[in-house]
Amino acid sequence: MTEIEIGRGKRGRVAYAFDDVAIAPSRRTRDPESVSTVWQIDAYRFETPLLAAPMDSVVSPETAVEIGRLGGLAVLNLEGLWTRYADPQSLFEEIASMDASDPTAVTRRLQAIYAEPIKPELIAERVAQVRSSGVVTAGALSPQRTAQLAKHVIDAGIDVFVIRGTTVSAEHVGADVAEPLNLKRFIYELDVPVIVGGCATYQAALHLMRTGAAGVLVGFGGGAAHTTRDVLGVRVPMASAISDVAAARRDYLDESGGRYAHVIADGGMGRSGDIAKAVALGADAVMVGSPLARATEAPGRGMHWGMEAGHAELPRGERVHMGTVGPLAQIIHGPSYVADGTMNLIGALRRAMATTGYSDLKEFQRVEMVITTTR
Repeated sequence: MTEIEIGRGKRGRVAYAFDDVAIAPSRRTRDPESVSTVWQIDAYRFETPLLAAPMDSVVSPETAVEIGRLGGLAVLNLEGLWTRYADPQSLFEEIASMDASDPTAVTRRLQAIYAEPIKPELIAERVAQVRSSGVVTAGALSPQRTAQLAKHVIDAGIDVFVIRGTTVSAEHVGADVAEPLNLKRFIYELDVPVIVGGCATYQAALHLMRTGAAGVLVGFGGGAAHTTRDVLGVRVPMASAISDVAAARRDYLDESGGRYAHVIADGGMGRSGDIAKAVALGADAVMVGSPLARATEAPGRGMHWGMEAGHAELPRGERVHMGTVGPLAQIIHGPSYVADGTMNLIGALRRAMATTGYSDLKEFQRVEMVITTTR
């Protein structure tokens, strides 16, 4: 892509967000009932390409089970309240009821709450709770804590291991460990599929794919509750990021002799139209937080926040009021009673695919798209 001059000393390329692009209709349509939204990664098959983000306001052991029963995959935050406190319900109530007029006090209280040490025995207990229901279990650690806690996670019987950070490189160097986390060796030694991210560029994604990861997260996560752009100045608009990483998947498929690395869009998809665009741009699946935080079952009770909001040294998130719109089943599969794209997420994806004539997710990645903004 052609670069343009930012100033005499720096050039950059134009990048597009979801709002800058749209799916173009085609010459063919089909019935939504004839469309398949099935997604499979490794040995695990899901009826919907939907992952619930590992955020305390979204995923509890109970909502993980419900989302699994609804055809998706919920990722439990293994560094969150559920692995720091035996019974965190009173803390969820406190977080939801804190005075929004004093955001500094909210941040300081979140920092204090998340200062409680992670307890390995609670990791085992939470994973076992989800496993006992019969759904696929997934849990996430940050790159900084993966080496320290991975054995507890694997011993607990996790099915899908997620390593998720603001941005993840193929080799994370920690100041407090003698040896850095070598993702390639780490993944090779595991018997479970590993999803890693976030990343937002072609080269970073290609390096992560070369580690043997089953899937790569695109984006910096957090979405509505994230302030990384404001705090660190780091951001790549999601439409361009997904397209770039999808190109890395294509080239890695050729380079590796047929190994397919799944592209999972992570964050920035608040409405069903964004999810459809993400798949059209090349994502195999999507990881969302804020749409599910609006569920009546969500542990955040209408509030939404990520781990970054309680970071001890540099908070990069905030508690956001999302409100509630209905149960998880209705948000994911409908029916919807609102016209703003916050309910029936998969029904909307199915209809977008049907409207453009595509029968499955992989085919839908070939749909024509247009740029709707003038720069």
